[in-house]
Amino acid sequence: MDKPHEMSVPGKIYIYGNYLFINEVTKGIHVIDNTDPASPRFLNFINIPGNIDLAVNTNILYADSYVDLLAFDISNPTKISLVNRVENVFDHQYINKEKGLIQGYKDTIVTEVITHQITDGAKGEPMFFDSFGASAAFASQSYGTGGSMARFTLMNSSLYTVTTNSLKLFNVSSPKAPVYINTINLGGGIETIFPYQNKLFIGSTTGMHIYNAIEPSKPLKLATYQHLTSCDPVIVQGKYAYVTLRSGNFCRLGTNVLDVIDIEDPTKPVLVSSFPMLNPHGLTISDNNLFICEGKNGLKAFNSSDPKTIGQNQLSFIQNLKATDVIAGPKSLIVTGADGIYQYDYTNASNLKLLSHLDLTAN
Repeated sequence: MDKPHEMSVPGKIYIYGNYLFINEVTKGIHVIDNTDPASPRFLNFINIPGNIDLAVNTNILYADSYVDLLAFDISNPTKISLVNRVENVFDHQYINKEKGLIQGYKDTIVTEVITHQITDGAKGEPMFFDSFGASAAFASQSYGTGGSMARFTLMNSSLYTVTTNSLKLFNVSSPKAPVYINTINLGGGIETIFPYQNKLFIGSTTGMHIYNAIEPSKPLKLATYQHLTSCDPVIVQGKYAYVTLRSGNFCRLGTNVLDVIDIEDPTKPVLVSSFPMLNPHGLTISDNNLFICEGKNGLKAFNSSDPKTIGQNQLSFIQNLKATDVIAGPKSLIVTGADGIYQYDYTNASNLKLLSHLDLTAN
């Protein structure tokens, strides 16, 4: 564990109790005391080479390090310690935009595969896709809450992670001792995972897969909702799934829309409405409010009381920020982007009030 670092390339974000855990892409995790969202305070930095994702189960933080799964005891956030390592369970790929390469990691050895030329964005961007790491308590375990870019999620004493082509399962009934169970092949273009009522909703570039996970170690595929090739995060509330589709480097045939899908019968998902967006990224829902990140265009809030008319019920649109991911937390609405971490009071979604901003542009 290191002293607090300056944050320059934020990735995944996770809430657990009064703390925020923010991934610094491929370098580690910032630990922030968020007891007062108006005055967040950096505590320390967990140095984890090759880290992209994270999740927390009963004071144990799980994080990837290249191809390994690590488990850290965070019961005392000022004295975090590594308690376990599960080796060689992940395949990592990383986009280097400067070289136009897809780099593959095996331990710390890098192999490079030439791909199409990439011309925009940062010099290096991890090859992760949009997801939502929602979570809920199971038995005596307590889980945190991740944003819609998470590809780690917890449900029913299990840690589920997605790679670009598979679902990997770990038994975490003993939080300090995660046990790798098996890998399920999902096909290509896998991006996201969202757990809801013993089901897993897995987004890909071509559709949303629905799995029944009543038996946690043996998810059973129920259906696939297919869409145009687009980058695809998905969240679920009640009998509806909300999917944002966007165009981008790896979604060149994509469109920019919000799809609302009826999943009351999870074996037969049905599109009920679709609304145009600018370039939607992450999203979150809280009660009757849906929040959607529009990338460099900002953040939008919608009234979601009638899922079939959401796109016609915009409540607010903040345009002076870059919004990539968003979590409706118990204390604040947390928005991440290229220029920092924003927190808003969202008591009134029509009038979001800025509480704090951790600025990256000054670094």
